[in-house]
Parts: sequence; structure tokens; C-alpha cells
Amino acid sequence: MRDIRIVFMGTPDFAVTILKKLIEANYTIAGVITAPDKPAGRGRKMQQSAVKEYAISQKLTILQPHNLKSETFLKKLEDLNANLQIVVAFRMLPKEVWQMPAYGTFNLHASLLPEYRGAAPIHWAIINGETKTGVTTFFIDDKIDTGEIILQKEIEIDSDEIVGTLHDKLMHLGADLVNETVALIQNNTATTYKQPELEEKSAFKLNPDNCKIDWTVPIDTIYNKIRGLNPFPAAWTHILNGEEKISAKIYAVQKEIAPHKEQIGTIISSKKELKVAVKGGYICVDEIKLAGKKKMEAKSLLNGYVFNTDSKVM
Repeated sequence: MRDIRIVFMGTPDFAVTILKKLIEANYTIAGVITAPDKPAGRGRKMQQSAVKEYAISQKLTILQPHNLKSETFLKKLEDLNANLQIVVAFRMLPKEVWQMPAYGTFNLHASLLPEYRGAAPIHWAIINGETKTGVTTFFIDDKIDTGEIILQKEIEIDSDEIVGTLHDKLMHLGADLVNETVALIQNNTATTYKQPELEEKSAFKLNPDNCKIDWTVPIDTIYNKIRGLNPFPAAWTHILNGEEKISAKIYAVQKEIAPHKEQIGTIISSKKELKVAVKGGYICVDEIKLAGKKKMEAKSLLNGYVFNTDSKVM
């Protein structure tokens, strides 16, 4: 059995769970590489990554390079004397980094590669109405998410799944898969296979443009988009209410399949209900956040906010 010394690379909460599982399995973590601290919030206070906070609690060696190709960083990385690197939700590595350890560098990706290569695989799987997804470990090469696959695990996507719950399911599934992958490498029994050639389904980086709701598309497309962005970063729209035009983030919704003659985008509201007329029925809003206000249940909003009879989304 090989002696394994791991350098772990990651930044968000998703990566913390995987690192924690490795430590609980008593693997040696030679060091942790994570993003530099950055200002956040209204006060612009310097904020540490979730991985850094956890690494500090475990008294691990931490490196936070701005430049992954700098000689200073590469020397510090080499001095950690690791023979395996694990990457979870970090950034693209230069060849000098991923080729360094004797047993290679592998990545955990939250999709069934080659599907959904890219920055937001969990979101896009739901947005595109997939019924299954999973996690993949693969050895890194010189392109993004294209290396040879080591292991995969599959999971079903519930019809009302939101990205928040699927994120957590894949996080725990991924932690198990990473530990299984390390065990194979430790025992020198890991085998790999090339990613199959399939029609590519990309996981583009999310931005305000592709998070905006298009109310003219079919009801299922709208429903999938909203749940695929709930709770982060959240689908959004403009609301035209009389002379007022405001932006709003839409969170929890339900769909009501029903024929109607309402103009697409019309808002129908009462003291207990807020819904939007779309192709094939209505999108019923359960949670919403108007610009400048806190996120709240639609019923609470309707207690103090009045929608005109001609109000609409756009």
C-alpha cells in the first residue's frame, strides 16, 4: 500500500465537506491551496474562503496564491512533498502544477462527465430538465473537465428539486467518491477510461443575463429555470406595476397547468396568491424578493404590497 500525502485545492463549502471526509478517513493532508482573501459585503471586510476557515480549524498548512505559475508558489507547493493532488471547485491549473505529484492530480466534478463541463453543472442540470446527474472523479489534463475518468456515481433529480438541495446531495456523494478514488490510488488499483464522445451539454458560467426569466417560453422551461437557480444566485425579472418598474428575484414556485386567455406575463394577485400567466398555465410564486426588500413569502408580501390589475412581468 502506497503512503499518500495529499495537497487539497478548493474554495467553497462544497469543497469543505470533501476535505473533512478525507481528514476523518485519516489521510495525510500536506497542505491546502485556496483562493486569496477578498473584500465582501457592504463593509468590504476581508473574507476568508470556507476552505481556509476549515483548514485553520484543523491547523493545516495553507497557501493562497494569486498566480499559480509564480516561482515562489511553485517552490512552496513542491516543498509540501505531496504525491497526490485533489481539486474540488477551484480554478484551472497550469501544467506545472497538475503534473507535479507522482500519483497525479484528480478533480471532483458535479456532473456525469462528459455532460455539463464547466462552472455551473448542478444549476444547468436542473435548468435543462434532466432527471439524473451525478459526480465524477477524473485525472486533470490540459483542457477543462476533459481528463480520463476514474469513478462516477449517479443520482436521480426529483421533479421538484431545487439547486440548493441537489448541491448538498452531490456534495456528500462526492465526498464518498473522492475517498473511494484515493483508496484506489493508494492501493495502485485505479483504472481510467477516456470520456465518451457525446453531444455536449455545457455548464456555462451564470450571469445576470442568463438568470433573467423569459416569460414567453413554455411553463416547464420557466419552472425548471427558477428551481435551477433557487436559492442561489436566484432567477430574476422586472415587474411593471403601474408607473413603478422594479426588479425582483423569484425563489420557490409551483406550476399550475391550466388553459387561460390571459396575456403572457400578466400578474394575478389576491390576498393569498401571486401568480404569472404563461404558456400552458401559471407560475405560482411562493417566495420572492423585491429590490430593496428582504426575501419573503408571497403571502407576506401581499399583506402590504398591492399589485395593480394591469401589472405584469417583463
